[in-house]
Order: sequence, then C-alpha cells, then structure tokens
Amino acid sequence: MDYIIIVAGGKGLRMGSDVPKQFLPVGGLPVLMHTIKRFREYSQEMQIILVLPEAQQDYWHGLCKEYAFDVEYMLANGGETRFHSVKNGLDMIPDDAEGVVGVHDGVRPFPALEVIDRCYKTAKETEAVIPVAPVVETLRHIVNVNCDSVAVNTVAENSITVPRNDYRLVQTPQTFSVSLLKKAYQQPYNDNFTDDASVVEAMGRSITLVEGNRENIKITTPFDLTVAEALFNA
Repeated sequence: MDYIIIVAGGKGLRMGSDVPKQFLPVGGLPVLMHTIKRFREYSQEMQIILVLPEAQQDYWHGLCKEYAFDVEYMLANGGETRFHSVKNGLDMIPDDAEGVVGVHDGVRPFPALEVIDRCYKTAKETEAVIPVAPVVETLRHIVNVNCDSVAVNTVAENSITVPRNDYRLVQTPQTFSVSLLKKAYQQPYNDNFTDDASVVEAMGRSITLVEGNRENIKITTPFDLTVAEALFNA
C-alpha cells in the first residue's frame, strides 16, 4: 500500500490572518480540503494521513461538518517542528509496511496528477524522489552577510550573480520507500532538516529529481491566495 502524509501546521502569520492558512477558503473550499481531495482523486486506495496540531483539530472538524467533507483519512497530532509532525505521521504506518510514502504540504493544493504519479512511480525504483521546478528569475548570492538582516531595498555591495540553471525550486510531494523514510526519521532532530529530502540525505542517500509543475505553489501570503483563486477560476 502507498501512503501520503499531509502536514498542515501553519499559523497564518504571513497571511495577516487569525485563521491558519490551511483553513482559508479558496475556490469554494478551505485550502486543506482541496489538497486532500487531490490525492484521493489520484488514488482511491492510498492511505491519507493528515497531521494537524491538536489545538486546530476542533476547528477543522467544524469545517468538515460545514462543508460536508467526507474524504476518509487518518489523523495524527502535529509536533513541535515539521520534523516531529512528519515523524508522528510515520508512526501511524506499520513498521513492516511496504510501498511508497509521500509527504506533502497541506497548503499546496495544485500538484498535477501526473506529477504525483511520477513521484510515486519513480520512488518505487530509486526510493527517494522530489519534484522540482526551474528557476526563472535571476539569482544573486549575498556574500558574507546575514541574509536575514538584509532588507529587500537594501543596497548590498557584496553580492554576485549565480547561474540559475544550477538551481531548482523544490516542491512536494516528496516520496520515499516506507522503510527508508522510517529509518531516516529515527535520526535526532537537526536544525538543518528543512524538508524530508534533507533528512534522508543526512543518511548519505542520494535524491532523484523529477519534473514538477509551476502551478504547485505553496500558499503562504495574500498574494499566493490571489494566485490560487486565479488558478481555480482558469
């Protein structure tokens, strides 16, 4: 059996909203419902595991009643970090399970079905796969400066152009053999773990890149929400 762990733990701070971003309505439904429906559309047999902070679960259940949302899924509690949330989701999969497990951001409702299929089928061969998109903007690397302290309108003299063809934008779902990802998440937490691929890479495993889709945006700002509405209405 194949699995998908959908991680939804945002607080909506960059949205400027009191409502967590995964619950904001777009295209007639909360974002998270669109995401779950996309994976059920891909497979009726896949086990969906939703990871949600305990403090948000009552609100979510209320939304499910309001929108008559009846897609089946298992629910796991969110953890202190994304790493711990994914680990909680993995704990719901039997240790002897076979197949592929994907991890997906709850606020990415637009993964193309062919991209999902590509990720799962490739993971059956290479065990560790991430979808990526090309970088279309020019990139500059700020040298010897704390990037967090450099405002957008700051003149930074110590910067250089880097070849954008050397870089890719990473998306989800990131897919792995169940046994590999479970083993990877037995490692102690590290601040350098920014996604699931980085956790697996820490074991010395290589990652296969496959083509993603540009529409597969992560909705984190009001601008993203506007783009998402346009995509639903296209």
